Amino acid sequence: MTADAPSPRAENPVAFGPGGPNSARFTAAGVDGAVLDLLRGICPVDTATESRTAAGRDWWPLALVWAHQGETTAVPAAVVRPTDTSQVAAVLSVCNDARVPVTAGGGRSGVCGGVIPVHGGIALDTTGLTSAAAVDDTSLLVEVGAGTFGDNFEETLRAQHGLTLGHWPQSIALSTVGGWVACRSAGQYSTRYGKIEDMTAGLEVVLADGTVVRTGGNAPRAATGPDLTQLFVGSEGTLGVVTAATFRAHPVPEAERRAAFGFADFVSGLDACRRILRRGATPAVLRLYDERESRRSFDVDGQSVLIVLDEGDPEIVDAGMKVVTACTPDAETLDDGLVQRWLDHRNDVSGLGTAVEGGFVVDTCEVAARWSALPDLHRDAVAAVKAVEGTWVASAHQSHAYTDGACLYFTFAGQPDADDAERYYREAWDALTRTTLAHGGAISHHHGVGLNRDRFMAAALGSGFGVLAAMKNALDPNGILNPGKLGLPSPFGDPAWP
Repeated sequence: MTADAPSPRAENPVAFGPGGPNSARFTAAGVDGAVLDLLRGICPVDTATESRTAAGRDWWPLALVWAHQGETTAVPAAVVRPTDTSQVAAVLSVCNDARVPVTAGGGRSGVCGGVIPVHGGIALDTTGLTSAAAVDDTSLLVEVGAGTFGDNFEETLRAQHGLTLGHWPQSIALSTVGGWVACRSAGQYSTRYGKIEDMTAGLEVVLADGTVVRTGGNAPRAATGPDLTQLFVGSEGTLGVVTAATFRAHPVPEAERRAAFGFADFVSGLDACRRILRRGATPAVLRLYDERESRRSFDVDGQSVLIVLDEGDPEIVDAGMKVVTACTPDAETLDDGLVQRWLDHRNDVSGLGTAVEGGFVVDTCEVAARWSALPDLHRDAVAAVKAVEGTWVASAHQSHAYTDGACLYFTFAGQPDADDAERYYREAWDALTRTTLAHGGAISHHHGVGLNRDRFMAAALGSGFGVLAAMKNALDPNGILNPGKLGLPSPFGDPAWP
């Protein structure tokens, strides 16, 4: 299988304010001309101001606020555009020898500042890594270049092979498969298909010194030491640059079923979701909205709306939907057209730019916790954000469920004074994250850490944070790979955030 060429992608949703960008939030020294000359001998090197500015930001909502104020986030010295693994290896070898920071990025659709080159250096554009890959239909395995955009990948799988990955992140048309792996992405059908770490069978990774490593992919399970594939999944480009991935695929589903229910309150809905998973049903979509979000998303007042969609073999889907019905005896059956309403709008993020330009500070925060902790976490986190000065609204929905717990996806919006936006944003995130930690939850479910959550990493991992730092030091002793992320120590200093 040869992946399609990247299609045109959406621009960053917020244009720079009048006269901008006037300055960069993060500043750093440039790269020696001799190093750039070496890189030009390997692959295309782009030093145009527009290209470097574009490579210096992603969809981090705070960065969008800065952009509206005329300030960009960071500007690398150059953007390198390799087209195969050998070129990536050569680029990293040169940069490692010269102690030049390298920040890898694909579609730059992340919302946590994960691909912002806070120490300058080189932005490594992975979108050229779309070389020929292979499909093993018998084993339902597919290998694909890390720079392949998600919608192209899924369309090719379906049209040419009758397969699907089942991975439908909101950013599917903006993100690459390497980005999915880097931040432990979750798709909207994850309760059926799993998160990206469940789908990833093996990786091709280039280490900081240019060494190419292949992990997994040859057997369904192994007991040959620790799982090195999972070492790199979620590492956000700090331990190595993913250049290809082998995924577990599925036949295109034959059947689909839909349903919608209304609960008296969010807690009752959570308990129904818990019981559905406990009985072994795994509907692809099992999304529960609190009362505020039910009103905003579905025009349903006074109820907590649950939408359900499943797909797959018809007998399995029908059995699963019977379990769903059996676990919702006290809920009101609603029009399943609510599912279509969600499908029609699920990837629409047009309101983000409008909100920022209107003076609002808006973001989402996805965390995860045990079922036993979720009701109190929802109540306390919403209350904590509402208590932050400037908050206009705080709400949540449950969007990814497992036998032991689920993801709560919070949304908050505030309208502080223009010169107070950063204070408000930081305090709202502090409130949500500290409440999550207090309830024993994971501070990120699928958006990753990047810059936005790095100050919480030591508390989240406890003594395990030292193990992560040791792995970073072992694999990248010069600290060139995406420095300033995951809260890890960096020889280039700490980024000026928060």
